[in-house]
Formats: sequence, C-alpha cells, structure tokens
Amino acid sequence: MNQISSPPFVIGVAGGSGSGKSTVSQQVLASFGSDVVSVVMQDDYYRDQTDLTPEMRRKQNYDHPNAFDWPLLVQHVQALRNGETIEMPVYDFTISNRSSETITVKPAPVIVIEGLFALHDPDLRNMMSLKIFVDTAPDVRFIRRLQRDLAERARSVDSIVKQYMDTVRPMHKQFIEPTRRHADVILPHGANGPAVDVITTKVASVIDKLNRS
Repeated sequence: MNQISSPPFVIGVAGGSGSGKSTVSQQVLASFGSDVVSVVMQDDYYRDQTDLTPEMRRKQNYDHPNAFDWPLLVQHVQALRNGETIEMPVYDFTISNRSSETITVKPAPVIVIEGLFALHDPDLRNMMSLKIFVDTAPDVRFIRRLQRDLAERARSVDSIVKQYMDTVRPMHKQFIEPTRRHADVILPHGANGPAVDVITTKVASVIDKLNRS
C-alpha cells in the first residue's frame, strides 16, 4: 500500500461523447506528470459482458448509466483516496467486453475521474473536490465521435450514425446534459486553452498547498 500524507484533490470531468473530456484530463496530466496526477477513465468501467454473445453485446445501450459497473468504480476511487494502488480494468471496444488486461493506477495528490457520467453518481460526486462539465456543440461532438470510432473501434459509418440517433443523442439529453447542474465549472467551448489554463492554475495552487502542509 502506498500511503499518501493528505487526502487527494479529486477532479471530475464530465461531458458528452466527443466534448473534449480526454483533452482536459490529458492536459492536466501533461502539466504535472504521473507522480502528481492519476487518471481514472470511466470508459474502462463498462460492465463485464462475458455472459453475453457478441451479437447481444452489440445491442446493449452503452450510453445509459446502467451500462457501467458503479460499485467497482466507486470502490477504486475510494481506494485511491485511501492511498491504495488499484488495477483499473481495460475495456476493449472492438469486442464490446473487458480485456483480460488491467492498468495499474497508483494514488497521487490529484486524481482525475473522466467520463460521460463522471458527475452522475452521488457517491462519486461526494468524493470530488472540483466538478467540471465540458460543454461542446453537438455537431462538433458527433464529428469527433465519428472519426474516433472509425479509427479506433472498427466501426462502420452506418453503425456509428445509427447508434448516435438511437442512443447517444437521446441519452445525452436525458442523463448527461442534466449533470451540468452539479458542476462547479462549465467549460462552454470545450477544452479551449484559456479554460484549461484556469483548471491547471487551480491544480497548481492545490499542489503548492499540499507541499507546504
């Protein structure tokens, strides 16, 4: 167990698919390094679907909160806050199931939780020191999702468009957009430079206080 001297500063970064959540998280990580910042990606906490056939997996609604393994995610974030190392699952989107691999995530002074529903669960929100919602225009988000799924997830254009219309768009309106009200900070134009600078300045201030305590 790798104990940390002070409770970590936990940041939640939520927003729609393609909004720029990962850009915000990675820029915070790049600014301070992995010794200071650990990132927990909610995308890797989709429920294990080994019991389902490949066809059944493809039919699941991955844009609904119920698609995620909330108990494991909450347990892992709490463990990091307690100074414990976790084995974060790895989700393989090409087979719509968890991989056999895991990623070792060590506790750090700053923990970033990034995901569509990062601000959805009250137990998770209660562990956060700063809650961020990344807001980006729908057309920009769709184009980014289209490019990502074609390049990284072995998807066809037709399947991406169908999923967007059937689940992504309606689930965003029903579940993701309402979590804006929980945010301490809303980035109105996605991961723009000035907005990210404000976040990194806040993190730098927190780290400075931790170093002096």
